Amino acid sequence: MEITTRESPQGKRVSLFVTCMVDMLYPETGWSVVAILEHLGVEVDFPPEQTCCGQPAFNAGHWPEARDVAIQFLKAFKDAEVIVAPSGSCAAMVRQEYPVLFAEDETWREAALHAASITWEFSEFLVDGLGVTDLHLELPEKQTFAFHDSCHGLRMLGLETAARELLGHTKNAEVDELAENDVCCGFGGLFSVKMADVSGAMLARKISQIQACRADTIVCGDVSCLTHMNGGLERTPSSKRVRHIADVLADGLREKDS
Repeated sequence: MEITTRESPQGKRVSLFVTCMVDMLYPETGWSVVAILEHLGVEVDFPPEQTCCGQPAFNAGHWPEARDVAIQFLKAFKDAEVIVAPSGSCAAMVRQEYPVLFAEDETWREAALHAASITWEFSEFLVDGLGVTDLHLELPEKQTFAFHDSCHGLRMLGLETAARELLGHTKNAEVDELAENDVCCGFGGLFSVKMADVSGAMLARKISQIQACRADTIVCGDVSCLTHMNGGLERTPSSKRVRHIADVLADGLREKDS
């Protein structure tokens, strides 16, 4: 179930849902998101009570535990006007699964539906929410990029063009194509733990495609995929790396401000 009717987020304060992995492993990505939003004149706050969206427990079939975690999310973001997350999978959890998770819960159903209606993935928020496709940025030097389309973002939220538009309008950024860019990298949250051999085989195929690609940097919108692919590249070994779209764009912002 997905909320299809959403009010325009323009002119509203953004509450950043930084997500678990960004908070613990990539805090610089959170700062990149904030820097870009503030560059556009968007007011940003960070509800300190936030923890997890509950996706790991939900995907594992532990729905009561997922509800407990999701309720904390709903409490933390109860005053939010707009919620933005640098993660397609976490945004998809709130947008599509919260209405399912709380469908029979009279206490939290309305809060869940409201959260679903105001939650945006980062690049989607910029392009579809604010109508911004050109941030007028210039990278410090010429670089070639290609995109990996993460499963949740592509298949559950329809995120395919927003990040490409933003990077395509950035000076010194050339965008190439990654073969099988829409094929799963093999992470899949708990899937990579429960079915490690299958996950590893999927990763190996993804790494071979990255190695064959002309781009030195692969761009995606989920740090879970980023972590999985970078681990494979480091073990290959390879000089190529995967980066979050917010960090790549922030490089151009720092160059502009220098």
